[in-house]
Amino acid sequence: MGSGVVGAATGEGFLKAGHDVTFVDINEVRVRELRDRGWDARTEIDLAGEPESLIFLTLPTPNDGHRYDLSAFTAGTAAVGRAIAGASARHIVVVRSTVPPGTTEGLVRTTLEENSGMVANEGFGLASNPEFLRAASAAEDFANPWMTIIASRDPKNVERLRELLSPFGGELRTFSDPAEAEFIKSAHNIYNATKISFWNEMWLVAQKLGLDLDPIAATVARSAEGSINPEYGIRGGAPYGGVCLPKDTQGFLGFADTVGVNMPLLSAVVEVNDRLAEIVDHEIDTVAHADASELRGQSTAAAAAQERESA
Repeated sequence: MGSGVVGAATGEGFLKAGHDVTFVDINEVRVRELRDRGWDARTEIDLAGEPESLIFLTLPTPNDGHRYDLSAFTAGTAAVGRAIAGASARHIVVVRSTVPPGTTEGLVRTTLEENSGMVANEGFGLASNPEFLRAASAAEDFANPWMTIIASRDPKNVERLRELLSPFGGELRTFSDPAEAEFIKSAHNIYNATKISFWNEMWLVAQKLGLDLDPIAATVARSAEGSINPEYGIRGGAPYGGVCLPKDTQGFLGFADTVGVNMPLLSAVVEVNDRLAEIVDHEIDTVAHADASELRGQSTAAAAAQERESA
């Protein structure tokens, strides 16, 4: 469902693996182009008489300012729900589009159930399998994935997708909560964007100093533990501390100011860390207060017991 870059690459990959694939898109020009390639492409989904199938939602979810525009995604999902209502076989709906965490079990589940009259993971399966495809190499990325994520409340859906996707290779991880898979995809893209902006911010400082950033960045990419150790820094809930990290984040901000470069990303790094430190300190104080109250209570109870024994 949705045969743009992601849908076309996904469908083509399954075709080459020997599966039967139907492409569905409301764009008639796109459908004609897919038919010209010899593929089964249609403008509407019809599941009447279709055997048990996997329905991949690869519908557009562009941003509209600081929010996802899910209008086209919702309309396509509703169409799938109506098609499921007329189906004789049990189909599994798989959310492959990038969506906000909670969408699969929220908007998608509700829309499918309302339009099909069935219950998710009973009348039809529901799962998440976010895509990790680059526009310039989508077909190649699908054929040779470095990471595959599958999530569903129903273990049978997970196993069905594992059977389908594991032959493509790469690391495969499964989850029971679709929101985890959706969060992974969002964080994946945001992490990449943050890294690019980090080095662009550093590039501005290097320009002021007359330095070539490329060999510097290439060296840091090999020297920084945060770059070479996948486990470094990924445990949320604790601020960075010690001597070096607080000193250099704060000190470099002042240095950049002396050469006339504003560093909003580095400023945000310090701000987030300070905010988390306050939260952690507050939680420690709360726990310490609770422990002290409990100890006082135990002391009072012990004293009362001693008085009873003496009497």
